[in-house]
Amino acid sequence: MTGKMFLLKIIASQVSCNRPVLDMQFHHQWSVLALTKNQAVRMITTLRKWREVAHTGLQLLNFHKNQWPFQGGMRTTPTACNEGVARQSPFHSGTGAVPRRHCSAFRNLAQRFGGMYRTAVPSTFMQAGQPVGDHNVKGAVNEGRNYVTPDTTVPHNGQIPQNMMLQSGTVCGRNIGQQAFPPQCTANLEMNNGKTPMMTVNGGTHLISNLPSNSPNDVRQHAPFNPPHTNSELISAKISVPSTTIATLTPTQIGTAPSMQTFIGNIPSVPGAGTFPHMLPSHSLQQMAPSTEIVPPLPSMGFVPPPDPSMGQRYFGTHNIAPGIGGKAETKHTTFGGLTGIDTFPKAAGSSGPQMSMPPQIPGAYSNSPSGSLGLSSVPSAPPVNYGTGSTGTAEPSMRGEIIGPPAAGLYQQKPRLDPNLMPSVVQVIEEDRSTRSGTFPTGYPTAEHPPLTSTEFIAQDQGICSPKFMRSTLYVAPASSDMLKNSQMPFAVAVTPFARLHPDEMQLPIVDLGELGPVRCHRCKAYMCPFMEFQDGGRRFRCPFCFASTAVDDSYFAHLDHTGRRTDIQHRPEQYLGSYELVATKPYCKNGLKPKEPAFIFMLDVSYSAVQCGLVSIFCRNIRNLLDDLPKEVGQVKSSLRIGFATYDQTIHFYNLKSHIGQPEMLVVGDVDDVFVPLVDGFLVTLEEADVVLNSLLHEIEKIFGETRITETILGPVIQAGLDALKCADRAGKLFIFHTNLPSLDAPGKLKNRDDRKLLGTDKEKTVLQPHIDFYSKLGEECVKAGCAVDLFLFPNSFVDVASLSPVCSLTGGSIYKYQYFETQKDSERFLADLSHDISREIVFDVMIRVRTSTGLRPTGFFGSFFMDNSTDLEMGAIDCDQAVHVEIRHDDKLPEGSAYLQTAVLFTSCSGQRRLRIHNLALAVSSDYNQLYRVADLDCLTSFLFKQAEYVLRDKSPKEMREAVNARCAHMLATYREKCSEHAPLGQLILPECLKLLPLFANCIIKNDALSGGSDISVDDRAYLMHLIPSLRTEDALTLLYPTVFPISDLILEQQPTEITLPTCIRASYDNLLPEKAYMIFNGIMMFLWIGLKVPQDWVQDVFNSNSVAHLNVENHVVPERDNARSRAVRYVIERVNVNRLRHMKLFMIRQQDALEAWMKKFLVEDRTSSMPSYVEYLCNIHREIRGLLT
Repeated sequence: MTGKMFLLKIIASQVSCNRPVLDMQFHHQWSVLALTKNQAVRMITTLRKWREVAHTGLQLLNFHKNQWPFQGGMRTTPTACNEGVARQSPFHSGTGAVPRRHCSAFRNLAQRFGGMYRTAVPSTFMQAGQPVGDHNVKGAVNEGRNYVTPDTTVPHNGQIPQNMMLQSGTVCGRNIGQQAFPPQCTANLEMNNGKTPMMTVNGGTHLISNLPSNSPNDVRQHAPFNPPHTNSELISAKISVPSTTIATLTPTQIGTAPSMQTFIGNIPSVPGAGTFPHMLPSHSLQQMAPSTEIVPPLPSMGFVPPPDPSMGQRYFGTHNIAPGIGGKAETKHTTFGGLTGIDTFPKAAGSSGPQMSMPPQIPGAYSNSPSGSLGLSSVPSAPPVNYGTGSTGTAEPSMRGEIIGPPAAGLYQQKPRLDPNLMPSVVQVIEEDRSTRSGTFPTGYPTAEHPPLTSTEFIAQDQGICSPKFMRSTLYVAPASSDMLKNSQMPFAVAVTPFARLHPDEMQLPIVDLGELGPVRCHRCKAYMCPFMEFQDGGRRFRCPFCFASTAVDDSYFAHLDHTGRRTDIQHRPEQYLGSYELVATKPYCKNGLKPKEPAFIFMLDVSYSAVQCGLVSIFCRNIRNLLDDLPKEVGQVKSSLRIGFATYDQTIHFYNLKSHIGQPEMLVVGDVDDVFVPLVDGFLVTLEEADVVLNSLLHEIEKIFGETRITETILGPVIQAGLDALKCADRAGKLFIFHTNLPSLDAPGKLKNRDDRKLLGTDKEKTVLQPHIDFYSKLGEECVKAGCAVDLFLFPNSFVDVASLSPVCSLTGGSIYKYQYFETQKDSERFLADLSHDISREIVFDVMIRVRTSTGLRPTGFFGSFFMDNSTDLEMGAIDCDQAVHVEIRHDDKLPEGSAYLQTAVLFTSCSGQRRLRIHNLALAVSSDYNQLYRVADLDCLTSFLFKQAEYVLRDKSPKEMREAVNARCAHMLATYREKCSEHAPLGQLILPECLKLLPLFANCIIKNDALSGGSDISVDDRAYLMHLIPSLRTEDALTLLYPTVFPISDLILEQQPTEITLPTCIRASYDNLLPEKAYMIFNGIMMFLWIGLKVPQDWVQDVFNSNSVAHLNVENHVVPERDNARSRAVRYVIERVNVNRLRHMKLFMIRQQDALEAWMKKFLVEDRTSSMPSYVEYLCNIHREIRGLLT
């Protein structure tokens, strides 16, 4: 029967023990498997000669591992299969060789005589690197995903790639190291002396099956089902649980389904092929109640009729071709409500597009009684749950029976618990993104590419659009209308970090100097020249993409156009082909039309009794000189051009003359703090070279003069005013570094009173202690901004210092606050000096103004950051550094035309060398009215940081409860709209998450649990105000670390030699259940760091690192790991130093022993767990699902 398909059904089991039934079906086209009718009959007859035993109405068939049921011309050997040697076989009508894909299937039958198989032989089994041809491929590698598709021939440069991946199935290739296995799969060498790699999941081999639509009609009529021509096949389950477990699988039609989805809750009507856990014959099943049978009727079992046909072999599918932006979207999403919880496939290494995590298939993902059957609540508000049996261990494969329907008679019910380890994982998403998207990232043109995660190290290649390190959007498709944005509740915003650090291999921004002409701009909207400007009229005019106005080109800037319409001098014009560049500003961009002078740093030190006693004065005076060697300078500069000045204060202010010609420093005291003035201008602000003559002498004298002081009360407001006046008198921009210890209670401007009342935190009245008590420091901050002055506060309090009232002078000017509660020299000096060194040396610019321009139809409406606004468009700052970001929310004025939407950020600033310049960043986004596209390229990193900052802004006027409700409502609304617009046919019992936003519920829960927003009476008022101050200016990566701390084991690391680098261990999820008592772990969030030490940590590790005999004898009061000369000690200190690089603050180390009293405080940072007042990650998922169902109904 040439051209026909045959169906071979084998049902096998073991009688002697509780082993699962083998139920396999083979579907092959003649072009793939050439068998005559007689040959098929002969093979079936041969198979039946093997032990046929009637058992429970099924045929029993056991294959011996090393025997083959094929005789004569049908015989083949593992060697023939593995090497592709011809054996005069009728299996292939072409070359005579047995195709490897068929051999793999038969080998699988032979080698797992007692295992359970859920699906059938895959359409394509190819050796990695084997040439593609019609004789051996009907179903090749998908170009977008490198996945095998069962119905399409796709040449892939003439070969199957080395990283070929089956969505679920055996991969036949010799080089296992280059196979892209899903995370929960392991490659085993089980046959032919270890030469045949096979992919197994929980002990059973996964295969894939498909019945092509072009199979012969007479075969289709005899087939047990008649599915449409799709990329997947689903199967229903009948699970019977007598003393011997039986599972019978029957193929069922599904049609099409959306790809990349995962289910939690109700079992779908047809679980995906290959999703049942497999077990080895030697593994015993858990005992269940005898003769318990749950047969779910198909009509009651919901499944997802998907909007696109790209579903993979699993019902939560992974086969997805990522279209280019602007093309047909093929939505990927994660769906909860099905058999295995969270289970999705990563895309092949090297491919682009959104990433997908794949948590391991852990047996016993859902814990409940092994002898019970659980009914599914039909109440709409009931949380989605999965029902199953099995242990919670992961060491051995086990059987999980997913049961749906009413409770069986005589069985008790017990509420199951969703396994948190099967929920979408931050750790896996990060690791996958790093493994597939690190390296070079082309930014795209004419529209931006969706960038890697902020946690992934990459080298941006500017192709006309700025690096995402400078501008990152929450959406990489601009919604075409305001209704679309309103319906989705997706925030449309950009995170602007205009002076972000660049990778050493990334190009420094070029500085363009157009001389007297100055910056070239649109005459209407004032947008600056960018790659999207279109030159017309032979190069005499250019058309603005922002407002569509046409502007004449100045003669000095004119150049002819080539045949493509590009200027002939474009290679010499970075502003026309780069997304980011700098321009030298002309006099109109300078204050009063005068070019600025070099900026200055002024250090103002508290020398009161508390500052001397805590060691601040001594530490500062002995170390500041060395830190000044790292003053910021321009690229190419040998020495910094910045000026420096010093002052001290207690109840009066002391200025110091640092002129080199005087031989020794002079002190000038200002006693009238109600009306401060600057007693000297010449000599107060000098270069480091000038100051070096007297600086060391000055620092020594300060420590000596004030060492015996008894002055306890201090001022602060007049100190800041004096520093500001000094900069004004010198006509310079700059920054004030103020080192302060006490509440400024002296009767002087800026006086504050003690209003510490932590009992109000977490209540509706908390605003009374978290908002400024007086507006003095806000007005002073505004005055500083106008003068181009930023203020950094270093606080060393032993009691309440009212951070809430002091913070506006920093947040308005672009400054920072550093806080060292109960400062002790031995424990905190290293942290303080590290912070001060970082603050002094990092890249910084002064007297800053930022404006964001958008194309017609859009406008910036909301701004979040540390700045001052005197109008509705311009952000003013005294200074901005490489660690500060601003979030700008974008809204619609009108419907956007088809094509692209444009955004441009222009930053006017004074550099460290005193040059007035502009820095320009350009971003272009495709416009779409397709919700699938909108959700497919959402950037969760940027979106999360925006929601975090917005929540902090809401909290200024609303109660904590209202803030939490707002975050929850927006999260639920985003996911409900996705459900309504992109997956409308899915049952309400399933929580469906878009692929790019599958971690949104986790981060939303982290936002509402964060101490900065929800901290109660367990933290101090100052700590809460300090954390709230940090949020507005956070970079995206810092916000994510603060929300979801990093956790990884550290006790297994060794470092033999100090110059050697070590790879940090793989992170684990932030849950206490993941901390093993045999190990020590590092936990940090960018502000604090914990070294958690289990009680069963090896004694030799404790001895090497801490020089202690046991964990119980550790001195956990010490916040520094002792420096010892051994591999383990070096490794621990290396890790602590490495994770502190470029962090928000140098993190204070707390050593926590397992079961210590402080462990309860540390557990708050394990954000996936439940706290006393906040839900766990799993509980929050259920709550969000409830809200979504309410919105949809």
